[in-house]
Amino acid sequence: MVAKVVALQGQAMVLRIELRYVQPTVYRTIVVPSRITLPKLHVTIQQAMGWLGGHLHEFIIDDTHYGELDPDYPEPDLRSEKRVRLDKALGVRRQLDYIYDYGDNWAHRIRLIEVTPFSGPLDSPWCLDGANACPPEDVGGEPGYMEFLEAMANPAHPEHEQMMQWHGGPFDPAAFDLQEVNERLMQIRI
Repeated sequence: MVAKVVALQGQAMVLRIELRYVQPTVYRTIVVPSRITLPKLHVTIQQAMGWLGGHLHEFIIDDTHYGELDPDYPEPDLRSEKRVRLDKALGVRRQLDYIYDYGDNWAHRIRLIEVTPFSGPLDSPWCLDGANACPPEDVGGEPGYMEFLEAMANPAHPEHEQMMQWHGGPFDPAAFDLQEVNERLMQIRI
């Protein structure tokens, strides 16, 4: 008996995710199936950027806000992201915003670069390109990150040793490892 191989077919979206308001610019270009749900996109962004995922988040598409609903802290303008597919939520739009960690308020702009057909397995997201390291968690948002970079770059800075200890060693803001990002993304099953 001959086994029949069925190729998966669908559409893929190429997205550029850019962390706003920080220098040097931190971005990732990823490929995801257009049918990806917002919860899976959240996990994908976390892994692609290098965030740890311990904070709340939301997606903003036009004036609609999607996120995880919390009965203890109801947000009247927040819709559940469960079962919301990216292609359906975007419609004809070409961009959306993603906020991670309301305390640090990491704002990401996500632009749809291309929609392309694919045949074959696209069972996990892929990173095509990127630049620079993601800021450390809980560094204090954009102003805290700028202070952190200044202290880490100058051994004579009064907070250099404290920041080195807090971070656990040196920090290279230009660090980006495409292979490492894709290894993290391969853990995600879509």
